[in-house]
Amino acid sequence: MAELRWNPLINDWVMINSSRQSRPVMPKGYCPFCPGSEKIPDNYDVLKYDNDFPALSQNPPEPDNVVGNSEIYKIKPMYGKCEVILFSPEHESSICEFSVEHIKKIIDLWTERFVEISKNENIKYVFIFENRGELVGVTQPHPHGQIYGYSVVPKKIEIEIDCFKSHYKKNKSCLFCDINKDEIKFNQRIVYENEDFIAYVPFFAEYVYQVYISSKKHKSHIAKFNKREKNNLALTLKMITGMYDSLFDKNFPYMMCMHNAPVNIKSSKKISKAFHFHIEFYTPLRSENVQQFNASSETGVWAHCNPSAPEEKAEELKQALKRFQESL
Repeated sequence: MAELRWNPLINDWVMINSSRQSRPVMPKGYCPFCPGSEKIPDNYDVLKYDNDFPALSQNPPEPDNVVGNSEIYKIKPMYGKCEVILFSPEHESSICEFSVEHIKKIIDLWTERFVEISKNENIKYVFIFENRGELVGVTQPHPHGQIYGYSVVPKKIEIEIDCFKSHYKKNKSCLFCDINKDEIKFNQRIVYENEDFIAYVPFFAEYVYQVYISSKKHKSHIAKFNKREKNNLALTLKMITGMYDSLFDKNFPYMMCMHNAPVNIKSSKKISKAFHFHIEFYTPLRSENVQQFNASSETGVWAHCNPSAPEEKAEELKQALKRFQESL
């Protein structure tokens, strides 16, 4: 069973894919992403790999007939694209250990795949992300991220678009550009910045160690960046991921979620004027050995409660970044 089912309570589609439960557990000592596995080339720096067990498919099966006579429920094929982006052939490695030049190769590959997947008119949103650590459900520790190409715009992005458009209509300016200006003026929540990017614990942080990375110039998606901006994005990613690992002197779990403007929708050009590229880090630790759970309030009604002050955590992260920089 693999299909999209409509949730009429929030006007959103849910992916139903029962085949994902049958993903095999890899034998101990075997990694399909390491050279010599016969699954990938023996030599590579970074690599695109089509997901063996995709949540979305370019040849999806016809949905099961489970709607019955309902006038409320809707169902459609679970069309899309799922790719794995291998960051390195080195099994025991992570972004913060790579050179800036190597991280730029990852960014170049992200850009290439964003452009290529966007050529498919059936794809409406290209989502680039990395899950890191067992705490966020990672079963394959080899350094990698993923790209999902959705046939619908995800609900959170839809809400962001509405907020961007509303702010632009009222103020004739980009919401994120204005947020960046406020953070620069206040300064206390900024943990890192360079010529082209700024990273800070957002004023409205939902997670204890949450960080946003934003382009300083108004760019709607990753393919808009020039060579210098890509180099500075690579440097920013190295600094932020290194900062996290220095925080408790161990591999820090996170979800890195890149927000680009949607593609192939009627108002794409208008949205690009308002939408601003940014990366959101979701961090499941509230302290060194304590997990921050999404409980009833967060999950049931999307009402997040952050048990910390963002300004205090920003200072803690700045000290962690300083330790990482001194170790280089």
